[in-house]
Amino acid sequence: MASKKGSKEVVQLRNNETGVFYITTKNTKSENTQGKMKFRKYDKKLRKHVVMTEAKVSH
Repeated sequence: MASKKGSKEVVQLRNNETGVFYITTKNTKSENTQGKMKFRKYDKKLRKHVVMTEAKVSH
């Protein structure tokens, strides 16, 4: 059987200064993930933790 499309969306967490990004999923039906996500993640180019914001994944 074919499964229906889930409620998860694939997004990038991107640092716009350096272009470093992480790929993650986002639950679109949850009230906690409305709007753009922001996380403090490690940037390999800067070698420190920075705020990464959500960006759409280009296919």
